[in-house]
Amino acid sequence: MIYTNHQQMSRYEELCPNLKTALRFLASADLTKLAMGRNEVDGDNVFINRFDYTTMPEEQASWEGHKYYADIHVVLEGEERIGVTDAASLTAGAYDEAGDFIPYEGPVDAWVTMRPGDILIVYPEDVHMVKVQLDGACQVKKAVFKVKV
Repeated sequence: MIYTNHQQMSRYEELCPNLKTALRFLASADLTKLAMGRNEVDGDNVFINRFDYTTMPEEQASWEGHKYYADIHVVLEGEERIGVTDAASLTAGAYDEAGDFIPYEGPVDAWVTMRPGDILIVYPEDVHMVKVQLDGACQVKKAVFKVKV
């Protein structure tokens, strides 16, 4: 997991070529202009999912993990908490290959507060619980880069 901001994100570009592509796009693009849904950057290597939602209490949120993709979470408007726990500490459900999605169960080890300007990069070992309210329900506009690692 990498928790950073727009000013510091370039220092992580050299971790892998696809991450470099994603971070350079993030540095130069106006993400508020993205269409809802999938937006192409570099085919299946790097793409962006753009969506809006209302945050919820932790008890209603669920875990998600991935086998082949890292996620770069970017809040455009609003705020949320994201829980992160190492996959080895949780119980995994059945893998959905089409969506590269693994449900998990177990406790949160760390919480990250996300507001506009914050960047959270989670790798496949970093299972994450998203859409969790901070101080009550909040409308969030968000972009999530999917980066094949």
